[in-house]
Amino acid sequence: QVQLVESGGGLVQAGGSLRLSCAASGSIYTVNAMGWYRQAPGKQRELVAQIISGGSTNYADSVKGRFTISRDNAKNTVNLQMNSLKPEDTAVYYCNGRLKHMVGARWDDYWGQGTQVTVSS
Repeated sequence: QVQLVESGGGLVQAGGSLRLSCAASGSIYTVNAMGWYRQAPGKQRELVAQIISGGSTNYADSVKGRFTISRDNAKNTVNLQMNSLKPEDTAVYYCNGRLKHMVGARWDDYWGQGTQVTVSS
Protein backbone atom coordinates (compact mmCIF):
# COMPACT_ATOMS: atom_id res chain seq x y z
CA GLN A 1 0.00 0.00 0.00
CA VAL A 2 1.20 3.46 -0.93
CA GLN A 3 -0.39 6.66 0.32
CA LEU A 4 0.11 10.25 -0.75
CA VAL A 5 -1.19 12.80 1.72
CA GLU A 6 -1.46 16.46 0.79
CA SER A 7 -1.78 19.56 2.93
CA GLY A 8 -1.71 23.30 2.56
CA GLY A 9 -4.63 24.28 0.36
CA GLY A 10 -7.01 27.06 1.21
CA LEU A 11 -8.45 30.42 0.28
CA VAL A 12 -6.20 33.32 -0.63
CA GLN A 13 -6.59 36.68 -2.34
CA ALA A 14 -5.13 37.33 -5.76
CA GLY A 15 -1.44 38.13 -5.45
CA GLY A 16 -1.06 36.03 -2.35
CA SER A 17 0.90 32.85 -1.70
CA LEU A 18 0.24 29.29 -0.61
CA ARG A 19 2.49 26.31 -0.04
CA LEU A 20 1.32 22.78 -0.76
CA SER A 21 3.02 19.75 0.73
CA CYS A 22 2.73 16.06 -0.04
CA ALA A 23 4.22 13.06 1.71
CA ALA A 24 4.37 9.58 0.22
CA SER A 25 4.40 6.65 2.61
CA GLY A 26 3.95 2.92 2.68
CA SER A 27 5.61 0.24 0.64
CA ILE A 28 7.98 2.31 -1.51
CA TYR A 29 11.10 0.93 -3.12
CA THR A 30 12.06 3.90 -5.26
CA VAL A 31 10.47 7.08 -6.59
CA ASN A 32 11.07 8.36 -10.11
CA ALA A 33 9.05 11.55 -10.19
CA MET A 34 6.77 13.55 -7.96
CA GLY A 35 4.58 16.37 -9.03
CA TRP A 36 1.40 18.38 -8.82
CA TYR A 37 -1.59 18.37 -11.12
CA ARG A 38 -4.74 20.46 -10.91
CA GLN A 39 -8.29 20.20 -12.10
CA ALA A 40 -10.67 23.13 -12.32
CA PRO A 41 -14.45 22.63 -12.68
CA GLY A 42 -15.32 21.55 -16.20
CA LYS A 43 -11.69 21.17 -17.23
CA GLN A 44 -9.29 18.27 -17.63
CA ARG A 45 -6.62 17.54 -15.09
CA GLU A 46 -3.38 19.24 -16.09
CA LEU A 47 0.23 19.08 -15.05
CA VAL A 48 1.32 22.03 -12.91
CA ALA A 49 4.85 21.05 -11.98
CA GLN A 50 6.95 17.93 -11.78
CA ILE A 51 10.36 17.10 -10.37
CA ILE A 52 12.31 14.06 -11.46
CA SER A 53 14.82 12.19 -9.28
CA GLY A 54 18.07 14.02 -9.95
CA GLY A 55 16.35 17.36 -9.73
CA SER A 56 15.14 18.29 -13.21
CA THR A 57 11.82 20.11 -13.24
CA ASN A 58 8.92 20.76 -15.61
CA TYR A 59 6.37 23.54 -15.22
CA ALA A 60 3.20 24.45 -17.02
CA ASP A 61 3.73 27.67 -18.97
CA SER A 62 0.96 29.33 -16.97
CA VAL A 63 2.85 28.97 -13.68
CA LYS A 64 6.46 29.52 -14.74
CA GLY A 65 8.09 32.21 -12.66
CA ARG A 66 5.37 32.05 -10.00
CA PHE A 67 5.45 28.46 -8.71
CA THR A 68 8.43 26.51 -7.43
CA ILE A 69 8.51 22.76 -6.86
CA SER A 70 10.94 21.13 -4.46
CA ARG A 71 11.49 17.62 -3.24
CA ASP A 72 13.15 15.76 -0.37
CA ASN A 73 14.16 12.40 -1.80
CA ALA A 74 15.05 10.94 1.57
CA LYS A 75 11.62 11.71 3.00
CA ASN A 76 9.60 11.17 -0.21
CA THR A 77 8.02 14.58 0.11
CA VAL A 78 7.28 17.22 -2.48
CA ASN A 79 6.31 20.85 -1.99
CA LEU A 80 4.82 23.47 -4.26
CA GLN A 81 5.39 27.11 -3.38
CA MET A 82 2.79 29.19 -5.18
CA ASN A 83 3.33 32.95 -5.37
CA SER A 84 1.49 35.72 -7.17
CA LEU A 85 -1.62 33.59 -7.28
CA LYS A 86 -4.34 34.41 -9.78
CA PRO A 87 -8.05 33.54 -9.80
CA GLU A 88 -7.38 31.19 -12.72
CA ASP A 89 -5.18 29.11 -10.41
CA THR A 90 -8.33 28.05 -8.55
CA ALA A 91 -8.61 24.27 -8.73
CA VAL A 92 -8.26 21.04 -6.83
CA TYR A 93 -4.56 20.24 -6.67
CA TYR A 94 -3.45 16.62 -6.69
CA CYS A 95 -0.11 15.23 -5.68
CA ASN A 96 1.31 12.54 -7.96
CA GLY A 97 4.08 10.07 -7.41
CA ARG A 98 5.54 7.70 -10.00
CA LEU A 99 7.22 4.90 -8.10
CA LYS A 100 7.97 1.23 -7.65
CA HIS A 101 6.69 -0.46 -4.52
CA MET A 102 9.23 -3.29 -4.73
CA VAL A 103 12.27 -4.47 -6.70
CA GLY A 104 11.31 -5.58 -10.21
CA ALA A 105 7.88 -3.97 -10.11
CA ARG A 106 6.70 -1.67 -12.86
CA TRP A 107 6.46 2.08 -12.47
CA ASP A 108 3.00 3.02 -11.19
CA ASP A 109 1.29 6.35 -10.64
CA TYR A 110 -0.20 7.11 -7.26
CA TRP A 111 -2.41 10.05 -6.38
CA GLY A 112 -3.30 12.03 -3.32
CA GLN A 113 -6.88 12.84 -2.40
CA GLY A 114 -6.65 16.42 -3.63
CA THR A 115 -6.61 19.76 -1.87
CA GLN A 116 -8.69 22.78 -2.83
CA VAL A 117 -6.97 26.03 -3.74
CA THR A 118 -9.26 29.02 -4.19
CA VAL A 119 -7.95 32.42 -5.28
CA SER A 120 -10.37 35.32 -4.91
CA SER A 121 -10.17 38.42 -7.08
